[in-house]
Amino acid sequence: MNQPNPAIVAQSAVRRLPRWALVGFCLAYVLPGFVGREPWKNADIAAYGIMVQLARAPGDLAAWLAPTLMGQSPEVPALLPYWLGAWAILLAPAGMDPAFAARIPFIFLLVGAMVATWYAIFHLARSPAAQPVAFAFGGEAQPTDYARALADAGLLALIACLGLAQLSHETTPAVVQLAGAALLLYGYAALPRRPLGAPASGVAGLLLMTLSGAPSIAALLGCGAVVLAWGERSFAARDGEDTHPEKTGLVLLAGGWALALVLATLLDLWSWQIAPPDSVESAASLARLFLWFGWPAWPLALWTLWRWRRQVREPFANRHLGAAVWFAAVPVMTAVLTQSSDRALLLSLPAMAALAGFALPTLQRSVSALIDWFTLLFFSSCAAIIWIVWISMMTGFPRQPAGNVAKLAPGFVPTFSLTALVFGIGATAAWLALVRWRVSRQRSALWKSLVLPAGGAALCWLLLMTLWLPLLDHSRSYTRLVQSVVARTGDGVCVHGLGLSRAQRAALVVHSDLTIAPLGEGTSCPWLLLDLDNERSGLLASEVPPGWRREVTLFRLSDRKEGLVLYRQPGSVIR
Repeated sequence: MNQPNPAIVAQSAVRRLPRWALVGFCLAYVLPGFVGREPWKNADIAAYGIMVQLARAPGDLAAWLAPTLMGQSPEVPALLPYWLGAWAILLAPAGMDPAFAARIPFIFLLVGAMVATWYAIFHLARSPAAQPVAFAFGGEAQPTDYARALADAGLLALIACLGLAQLSHETTPAVVQLAGAALLLYGYAALPRRPLGAPASGVAGLLLMTLSGAPSIAALLGCGAVVLAWGERSFAARDGEDTHPEKTGLVLLAGGWALALVLATLLDLWSWQIAPPDSVESAASLARLFLWFGWPAWPLALWTLWRWRRQVREPFANRHLGAAVWFAAVPVMTAVLTQSSDRALLLSLPAMAALAGFALPTLQRSVSALIDWFTLLFFSSCAAIIWIVWISMMTGFPRQPAGNVAKLAPGFVPTFSLTALVFGIGATAAWLALVRWRVSRQRSALWKSLVLPAGGAALCWLLLMTLWLPLLDHSRSYTRLVQSVVARTGDGVCVHGLGLSRAQRAALVVHSDLTIAPLGEGTSCPWLLLDLDNERSGLLASEVPPGWRREVTLFRLSDRKEGLVLYRQPGSVIR
């Protein structure tokens, strides 16, 4: 028997968030970060380098079935993300920046993840066990309106999560995995009402995760979805309810799960390494990651688990909680037990946003006010800092911020952009209008407590990707380091690479026409590049052939700890 529902919601509290406002939040969040920037270290440029290599050899089937970066396997054994980027580069019109072309599929994947999250929460909230308590004389929230309000709130919670910003705007397998996790969550959530479309979406989500390097998480999530759906069907049949997953949809979802397992095996995509925190420092670092990555969704999710604790004990009877808990718990445990903590946590955000949404009907007004004031102070302070530093870079006043930038990013020359200024002013004005609206006397709505967190996250991300974009490109790009190498060696020549990281290899592929050849495989190049860390440690310095002359150490301007050591073969010409 279901436990008493803690949600008490009147119809007046579920008015609809204007669609133009919700779409505006999404566009203000999605587009900045994809447009106008250079590929950044480390995973972003490493993945892009593989895409460029595939695009340069469209007929090499072996390379497409086993993508590598100059012979080195990618960190994540994946296929689909690299294929999508390479296809986009090949299909891009002449003159389009290849880096932006490669990001186009990932823009749609991020939008798809947001849409799937909204509909997943909507269908979970339509569940009978999720509905608010009926009032004695009527006036309780209607099912559709209630579900729509919670879906709006859940999407706002997803946008507000701090960890979503950078990882979701990279051309990496993590974005494809996020879209897959959201689609699978929707596939389970909509199973009772979309007996064919929902399992098809769930299968698509399983395949996206499997082909993008997360077959283990896909297997666990898919197995959990099938078990939950089967248990839900059994409980619904026992209680005589007709809102349960159809057997056909359940079989299709189970078949898709089996297909994902077979594909992962045939394509040799299984890869995992159990590496829990082994020291106090690593445990503390993981705790800090958990603290900020899912903020502010995770405190609300914990509140949901507490207020709905009696329902959580019966996951088959309370599908809105059973699915959200499972889909959040698997990535969280993966983050604890593996070394890819942040990218595993990314996959928990759609489910965590769903749990955050179900907290809102149980929040007291004082708690909502606390969220509003904390959010207002936090994001307003962040926006003010971004503006002050930008003004200091442009005008020299105040002096201290510009001096700090000069120390942290040596060689950076600030440039004024009218476009960036216009977008920055527009975003700040929109934030001030949003704050004014929120503090004014408005009718209560479930999603109001998450408007400021989502708006603040979108504001700060947009300001960073406009006002600070030249500084971030200077700090996180390899362009100037590669230009320094080419200035010494000349472009289009052969260079041996020794101990180079994936990001460094990709940078040489992307930003130059140098031919990078492994040392000692029959190819003789006049130059050799050695990663500075390997020289300092002495691990690979002994492998430099005798007689080669150490020419220079080239640093990234913004990071004196990372650099490349250039060696010259005897008899080669110095430019």
